[in-house]
Amino acid sequence: MGYPGKSRKMYARPRTPWQAERIAGEVEVVKAYGLRNKRELWKAQAVLKKYRQTSRKLLAAVSLGEEPPQAQAVLNRLKKLGMLKEDGDLDAILSLKVNDILERRLQTQVYRQGLANSLKQARQFIVHGHIQVSGRRVDVPGYLVPRGEEMRIDYYMGSPMANEGHPERASRTPRVEG
Repeated sequence: MGYPGKSRKMYARPRTPWQAERIAGEVEVVKAYGLRNKRELWKAQAVLKKYRQTSRKLLAAVSLGEEPPQAQAVLNRLKKLGMLKEDGDLDAILSLKVNDILERRLQTQVYRQGLANSLKQARQFIVHGHIQVSGRRVDVPGYLVPRGEEMRIDYYMGSPMANEGHPERASRTPRVEG
């Protein structure tokens, strides 16, 4: 089994490192979501890959006439995270994109709700401990925000950002980007 305290990679690098088209696409996504580096994008791709593999295995079991018990658990998890609609099924998991996962990150949610003026500022607020989710301070920009906690994102009460007159505080206008 291995030592449980041993850290393991949570992502896989691209197999062919120098593809201009792939690199350009990755750079666009990194800029669009304010990621620190491509490793964060690769982590999101690894999460998507894991769910898609699981979905394919479960669809194969369903086609053989079996009803796997973990199928409902996977669907409930993705619905709770807000990546799937309430009427989503195993086929819908296969149509997920990396953008669906990146939209659920705390960094993106803070920016979209208007708590920060930019994605980079949203990341800084989170890392410095100025953001809370459901009353808990969260300092991980890659935290996947469940749908139920989406509207409970706010400034941390012990933070100077909680004061209305703080100069860096955003005007709290929700942003919708298409």
